[in-house]
Amino acid sequence: MRILVTGARGQLGTELVALLDPHDVVAVDLAELDITDRAMVLGACHEVGPDLVINCAAMTAVDECESQVDLAFAINAMAVRNLAEGCRGVGAHLTTISTDYVFDGTKATPYDEWDEPCPRSVYGRSKLAGEREAGAGVTIVRTAWLCGEHGPNMVKTILRMLGEHDDLSFVDDQRGHPTFVSDLAPVLRRLAIERRPGVFHVTNQGAVSWFEFAREVAVAAGADPGRVHPCSTADLQPPRPAPRPANSVLDNMAMRLAGLPATRDFRAPLAELVARLV
Repeated sequence: MRILVTGARGQLGTELVALLDPHDVVAVDLAELDITDRAMVLGACHEVGPDLVINCAAMTAVDECESQVDLAFAINAMAVRNLAEGCRGVGAHLTTISTDYVFDGTKATPYDEWDEPCPRSVYGRSKLAGEREAGAGVTIVRTAWLCGEHGPNMVKTILRMLGEHDDLSFVDDQRGHPTFVSDLAPVLRRLAIERRPGVFHVTNQGAVSWFEFAREVAVAAGADPGRVHPCSTADLQPPRPAPRPANSVLDNMAMRLAGLPATRDFRAPLAELVARLV
């Protein structure tokens, strides 16, 4: 099977490409393919002739999206339109990644795949636009709080802060499911290769606040979790430009109903990642 992977040098793309062996994988990043350029995307699809396209490319700098609206929509929405058109032209199946930010975070219970999106940030609006541009019959994987060995993420940030500061403060009024690339990538691979259509929420299990997550990272690193203290989003200085969903917990209902195995509690891959990083 020939598989074209975009965003191949990012946090998710790096591990996914390694996992796709022994398939014939064409791994591209911005240097090789500007997915915002329609002509380049259509040309690449016809030249490569993929059976599958897995789009891991995105503008994920949530606060920067607020001030660079056109760029956010170019990468997160129009690029998906280009990829979808390219896939239709060669009969390839498209899989693309989305986010918990498509929801406003006001629901009292976890969000399932059939809840109505209502994004509050430019990032969330651009990713929802990308979902819609993907069209019918594609695979959309929504995930949240992604962490892995490659690229920047909160686990690395917390470990660095534990080494630099005596005390740390993290918000306790934003909750979600931490998700680890080591567990997400195999599910993404299966959904793409099996051409499963529709929206799937794929996260690790175990809902926590950022404060609780930071304490778990401290425990995994052998540090005193008592060094981590709670604060509210309103206390953050300076205030963050992009609003964050208070509830980012995603119910993996579509996976469950499809008979796919549940992912692990996040503490297991967290311990594995911290062991590799430290």
